[in-house]
Formats: sequence, C-alpha cells, structure tokens
Amino acid sequence: LARSTAEILLVGETGAGKEVFATAVHEASGRQGKLVAINCAAIPRELVESELFGYEKGAHSTAQGRKTGLVLEANGGTLFLDELGDMPLELQSKLLRFLQDKRYTPLGGTRVVEADVRVVAATSRTALEKGGHVQEALLGRLGQQAIVLPPLRERIEDIGRLAAHFLAQVGDDRGFEPEAFHALLLHQWPLNVRELSKV
Repeated sequence: LARSTAEILLVGETGAGKEVFATAVHEASGRQGKLVAINCAAIPRELVESELFGYEKGAHSTAQGRKTGLVLEANGGTLFLDELGDMPLELQSKLLRFLQDKRYTPLGGTRVVEADVRVVAATSRTALEKGGHVQEALLGRLGQQAIVLPPLRERIEDIGRLAAHFLAQVGDDRGFEPEAFHALLLHQWPLNVRELSKV
C-alpha cells in the first residue's frame, strides 16, 4: 500500500510500533513532502481542529494572527493521525469531508484550501468493534481492512532482532547471555516494543 494514494488505518496496542510503521509507509511512498504527525490524545479537544486545519485571525480569543494547520504543512506528504479514536466525533466528520475532496476551510475563514495529503491514521482502541470511537463512515474511508500490528507477546520471534537493533543504536554488540535472553522471551511486554527498547 505504501506507493498507493490510499489512506491507511493502523490498529495496535500502545508501543506496538504504529508510528514506526507510518514512517516506513511514508518513506516507501515516494511522496516528496514531509511526514507530519499529530497525537489526537495529547491535544485538548477544543484545539484539535485549529491544529489540523489552521485558523484565521480572530477565529477565537487567542487567535492574534493567522495560523497554518498541520494539514497544509503536510502538503505533498503524509499526515499521521495517532490515537484517532480520541479525536472528537464532530471533527471526525470534518476530517471525512477533507478526505473525500482534499479541501477544507480554516477555522474562522471563508476561503477553501486544497492540500495533497495522504493520511495514515492509528488507534490503540478497539475502534473496529461495535461502540468504538471512530465513525463508521471514517473507518470506511480509511480502509475497511485495518492493518493490525500484533503486540510483542504474540510475536516473540521478533525479540532477538529488535533487541539487537536497540543495542546497536547505543553501540553495544555484546549480545545476551542465554539466561538473560530467556528472561526476555518469558516477559509479557505489556508496553510492547517501546518497553523492550527501554529494557
């Protein structure tokens, strides 16, 4: 899918590697623009729209000037929406409209802006189940078949390669004693690859 123009939805637990996967998709896509990431859970609900789509001067009490949003910053590239399930439902509707024609209106504005942006979204919630946190229409637009990233405890065969990679990043090539490696294999890794990198 990397070289296609299709939007992508990644589903996986926290720390399973969704942002790493999104970065790999962007790098293999051939798109000339940059990868711009936003964590929908880390921004106050009332500010997500202005962060994404920007705003005009006077759009709200703190809008002293005009601001370009992250969508336009990602023009020609990829917008990574992490924790999509935490995006307010009303903003999901606006995102859906943008995905349909790649046009939007900044907050407080009247001019329509076009942006050539490919969206890769991710959620750690069970958004595909009934009562999930992502609108069904938006799920359909992002792709009915989400790419599910399995937790590390379900792919322990990757632990050796990942551990060697993290050691190489800090210039350590000593490897593991058998007892230490056995301990890594037996651990449940509730925080997934992120936890392994810290260990």
